[in-house]
Amino acid sequence: MTEPVETDIWRDTWIRYLGYANEVGESFRQLVSTKVVRSSYAIAFAYTFGDTADKSYQMLQKDGRPKRVLVEAGDALLWQTLASVVIPGFVINRLCTYSIVYLKRYPTIPRTARSWIAVGVGLSSIPFIVKPIDSSTTWLMDSTYRRWVKVH
Repeated sequence: MTEPVETDIWRDTWIRYLGYANEVGESFRQLVSTKVVRSSYAIAFAYTFGDTADKSYQMLQKDGRPKRVLVEAGDALLWQTLASVVIPGFVINRLCTYSIVYLKRYPTIPRTARSWIAVGVGLSSIPFIVKPIDSSTTWLMDSTYRRWVKVH
């Protein structure tokens, strides 16, 4: 019989989307204050630190050696920071910015409508960028950090 695969609640469940709170903030950047956008980043980083703490604790329980725990913490922190905050935040920011720039070519579209269209572009792109960014970040980590610290 096949062993059941353990579900990672931080990466395989709806909780993963908390890491994308900053993308929602970036999507609404044209319409909300900077404090709201910064708060969305605080949520995303809280998620990142939660996953890091969980992975570190699991390694502490499993192995207990400080070096292994530190390597696991570094892996989780780097992966989550890249896959949840930095890369998707940049992608959504650029999509919304370029949407606004493009829509300025059409002066008959009111400014508020252009802002809402950019919000729609940002929000609607989130489901499409999750898997490619996650798998690209995993590839990057496998090619660099994990190879350097001999995680695998």
